[in-house]
Formats: sequence, structure tokens, C-alpha cells
Amino acid sequence: MFLLFEEAGKFMAGRVLSEAESSAQVELDSGKRVKVKAANILLKFEKPAPAQLLASAQAVSQSIELELAWEFSPDEEFGFADLAREYFSANATLEQQAGTLVRLFESPHYFRRAGKGRFRKAPADIIALALAAIEKKKQIALQTEQWVKDLSQGECPQPIRDQLYKILFKPDKNAPEYKAVVEASRATHLGPLELLTKAGAIDSPYQFHWRRFLLENFPKGTGFPKLEAPAIRDELPLSTARAFSIDDSATTEIDDALSVQGLGTGTVLVGIHIAAPGLAILPGSPIDQVGRHRLSTVYMPGYKVTMLPDDVVQTYTLMEGRDCPAVSLYVTLDEATLEIISSETKLERVFIAANLRHDQLDTIVTPEWLENPEFLHKIDPQPLHHKRKQLSFLHRLAKDLKAKREVVRGKPENFSRPDYNFKLVGNEGAEPQGTEQVQISIRLRGEPLDLIVSEAMILANSTWGSWMAELGVPGIYRSQASMLPGVKVRMGTRALPHAGLGVKSYAWSSSPLRRYTDLVNQWQIIACARHGKTAALVAPFKPKDADLFSIISSFDSAYFAYNDYQRAIERFWTLKFVQQNKVTEITATVFKENMVRADDLPLVLPVTGASGLPRGARVLIKLGDIDEVTLDIHGTVVARLDAVTETVAAAQDEAEDDEDASAGPIAIAVDLSDNASETSPPASDSPAP
Repeated sequence: MFLLFEEAGKFMAGRVLSEAESSAQVELDSGKRVKVKAANILLKFEKPAPAQLLASAQAVSQSIELELAWEFSPDEEFGFADLAREYFSANATLEQQAGTLVRLFESPHYFRRAGKGRFRKAPADIIALALAAIEKKKQIALQTEQWVKDLSQGECPQPIRDQLYKILFKPDKNAPEYKAVVEASRATHLGPLELLTKAGAIDSPYQFHWRRFLLENFPKGTGFPKLEAPAIRDELPLSTARAFSIDDSATTEIDDALSVQGLGTGTVLVGIHIAAPGLAILPGSPIDQVGRHRLSTVYMPGYKVTMLPDDVVQTYTLMEGRDCPAVSLYVTLDEATLEIISSETKLERVFIAANLRHDQLDTIVTPEWLENPEFLHKIDPQPLHHKRKQLSFLHRLAKDLKAKREVVRGKPENFSRPDYNFKLVGNEGAEPQGTEQVQISIRLRGEPLDLIVSEAMILANSTWGSWMAELGVPGIYRSQASMLPGVKVRMGTRALPHAGLGVKSYAWSSSPLRRYTDLVNQWQIIACARHGKTAALVAPFKPKDADLFSIISSFDSAYFAYNDYQRAIERFWTLKFVQQNKVTEITATVFKENMVRADDLPLVLPVTGASGLPRGARVLIKLGDIDEVTLDIHGTVVARLDAVTETVAAAQDEAEDDEDASAGPIAIAVDLSDNASETSPPASDSPAP
């Protein structure tokens, strides 16, 4: 005897070895023996052979018209054999009964399963919906098949073009557009990005990078809700200082300014004045929620996405000609020795006498101009006429502060590599299109104005960080345990040393209009200034506050993403500069095996022909083709330009490996799998953007 039975949603048949009341032992054609529960047994038969019955049942099932079978079936629950006798004849054969069973089982939109071998007909309206869904699925499958053919032939269908960034970076893996790209990628043996590029899906490489960044970080766009900047209600005293800021010409978020009083008296009072949005914007307010969501201003050549709306920024920015609310750190120094005698923090109004722009003045404010009272530059702007002595003292102080930090660091800071300024001609701050003419200029790190600002901000951030810790008020700190390779800069709530800067603690506080961590720290500093030793009881954030840890985590992630995009888009414009100026050869310096850094451009690239060359070797490179989508460019060593000197090699060793790695070609990660890569925050630190 043979049995037809159901096992895990499949129909099987085999020879009965033994049978009891509740089960039977059955041997399949494969020789495997299985125990079958009595409830799972659907048919008993003597012939034909099990395999023949299953084959015949499959053939019969395909001859059954579902619509007709549905009409024949009763409204109440029924068995498959009952319907076989209604559909075929009262003497339905074993094969017809088994075929009916298979057909009913594989048609759940017509017949609902009610038990082993039993069914109930589905309502007519449900069938209509199911058939419509089946037809839709069929049409989608046909459309997907056509899209695969189009992509394989180098053509990009419009629906896929419209979903380009979502497909590549945040895909819905059930969407037909995504499935078509995956299938075409497999068929052509091309990566998804290469496939779509060859199919013409990317009209503008610049828009590709920009819209990818927006999708990942600003999916709802970069606009702001309607917000009104609250006024500062405090009755703030007016400082006797007349301060001035030093920023780039494109800077509208002027966070910091400096002042000098008492020159020539033997005791000098240096003021570091920080814009004070924290006096008006309260934690949890609508503006705070916007800042906490964005966390930082995003910078890129010719454009920026601000952390706060421009009208809010302009309410608190340190604009020249105004008495501006500020959180001021006053440092009293011995004029001769530059020894710090004391420091004091005040909440006040400060008159901003001038907004100086270093890109306009770097060629004027030189060490010679600062140190030699008899030296007159041929162009000596009026705003500098009364500031030479103040700038000269601040430059002298900055060099002293830097030297003292370097003693703690254990080695001098190296400014051998320049910074680069990007200018998009005719852009005027509008969103770039990627076709603008780009100009790249060199700004040497450590120039007088740059040094004055950076050392003043380091002094403020380290002083306020230590002060908060002394009063038991938590803040957001940057720390680095040592300068050994691989030891990263970390963020936390403890005032730990920052080995890279050579200070005992460092809390970003000098850019509250541009970085959310600085705004958080300003709230804490304001509490310290108002309440002194009892500040820990009233500060917005208490020790071990979970909110602080959440802010740190969010900031780390956002800051890394923003910096990563800034590096990528600067590389785009560098490659655009190479194209626009028809640069075919560059001089460069080897900094690791087969990798070089251009001498006069912010460009790192892999080269062939550098094997065996030592670090620091200068070479002439012939540039290869540029890929604006992957931001890739290769080169070939044409000639060795000089021998490596110990000085050059030492300077190269000073460069951080993490910075070297980040300066190279940008990896375009396409999410076509279930796994997302993890990233870490940037290792480098800086006192201000």
C-alpha cells in the first residue's frame, strides 16, 4: 500500500512499512524512511507507483480552470476529493483527486486552506483584489526585465534615474528599480555605480556628490522652519574694551573677537570675546532643537549649510559698529614676561570696532610689519592704523603660548603644509552647479593673523574647560591620551589632557554660532559666571547627564560626515581645477608607498613608478584620466627631482597617518547589501573652523 501525505507544506508519497492508529512508517522512493502522523495522510492507494501518481497529479492540476472550480465548489468547507467529484465526475480517478488537491493548494487566492486536505472558497471581492495584485506583480516583473535590458545596453530608464541616489545609498530592496539595478549589475559584471555611470544616469558629478550628501544628512532639505531669534533680556554692562574680529571674508557667523588694554603700563589685559547666543537661546527651545539636529555648520568651497538660520545668526554675530553681547574671558598678563597673572569671565556688551579679514590682510600683517615699528607696508589699510601695537602684542603672546604648549607636547607643531582657499568665480554664495571656474590659492598655516586667533581660542577653550571642572560643572571636552600613532582625539564629559595641543583640558567653546557643542558649553560657562561655586546645582546639564552623552554621540557622527563631505567636495574642485587649467604634470612628494602629495595643490593620489622611493622624495608626476564621480585620478612618476634630505624626511614623519589617509581618493560606498559600514570620528583637532 502507498500513502499520499503532506509534510511541511509539500506533498509526498511512499510505500507503507507499518501502520498504527495515530501514525505510519513510510519509505520514500529515495529510500528515506519517515514517520507520518495520521492527520497528515491524504490518500491511500495500491497503484500507480508514488512517483507516477505525483507526476500525473501535477499534469492534471494544470488542466483545472480555477474560475470554473470556484463556481463548482460549495460555500461551506469541503475536501479536495469532494470538489474532484463535482468538477470531473462522481467517479473521479485517484489522479484527478490528487490533481485537484495540488491545484487547490497552490491557489490560495481562490481557495483558503481550512485544514489537512480541506478548503473554503474565497469571497468574490477578495479574489478580484488578489487577481489585480497578481497582474500588477506580473507587469512589474515584465517592466523590471525591460529595465535590466535597457541598463545592460547602456541606457538608463527615467524611473531609475529618478531614484538614483536612493537606489545607491538608501535603497528599498523590494523596489523594482533597485532589483533591476542589481540584476543588470550581475548580468554585466559591473559594479552598480559603474553600471549607472555608463548608462548615463549621472548628469552632473557635482550634483551626484551634493545630492548624496543631502540624502544621507538632510533628507528633508536644508531649509529652516520660521523662527524668531529671542532677545537677550539680561542687563549687561558695557565693556571698556574696543574689540576686533579676524575672519575670512566669507564668514558671516562671527563668533569671536579680541581686545587689548593697558599696553605700556606693564600689565596688559587681553580680552577674548565670544558671541553669546546662549544668553537668549534656551535648551529645549525651537532654535535649540534646530541646532541640536544639525549640530554644526557644513563648509564647502563657495557654499555652506549653516547650523542656525541666517537671521538668527545675524542677531548674535559680532558685527562691527555694534555693542554686542558676549561671554568674555579677560586674561591679565605681565607685559614684559607674558606670565598669566589671573583670568576672569564676564557676561557683558562689547563694542566691536572692526571685522578684519585675514585673506585681505595676510600679505600686510607680516612678522616684519608687526615687529618693526619703522616698517610701513605700501598698502596699510586704515582699520590697521591703530591696531599695529595691539596685533604686535597679540602675535608676541601667541608665539609664547605656542612655545609653552610645545614644551608640554614634547615636540614642536609642524606647519610645513599649507592650507588652501577655494573660490568659485561668480558664485556669490549661491548653491554651486559644478561648472563654475575654480581658483585655488595657498594660505600658509601659522601666519601671524592665523596664529593670533588660533592661540587665543586654544587659551579660551582650555581655560574655560579647567574652570568648569574646578566648579564641578560638566562640559563637552576634547582629549587625547598621547601623541602615539593611532591614539585618537576623543570627546567626553571629563576634563582630560589633550596631548596633541599640549593643554590639560580642552572644551570647544569659541564657536557657539557654528558648533552645537560650543553652544552647550557656553550654557555651562554662563552658569559658572552667574553662580560661581554653586553653578553645578543650576547649570542646564548636571554631572552624568544622559543628554550630554547623547549630544556627544550625535555630534561625533555628524561632524565626521560633514568633514568627510568637505574633503570629498574639495577634492572634486581640485580635480576640476586640474581639468580647467589643463594641468598634465605636477611636482609631488612621496609620503607612503605608491602615494604622493602634490606640492602646490590639495591633492593626494596613487602613482606607478614610486616603488622603492623613500618617504620625502620629490618627483615629477604625469597625471592620468580623472573620474569626477569616484574622484579618482592616477599618475605616473616621470622623474626623481631630488635626493631625500633628513629635514624633508623629518617633516614628512610629522604628518599624521590619519590625515594622509583621508586626503586620498574618496570611496563611494554603495549600499547594495544588508550590512552598513561603521565609521569613527576624525582624529584631527582644531580650535575653530
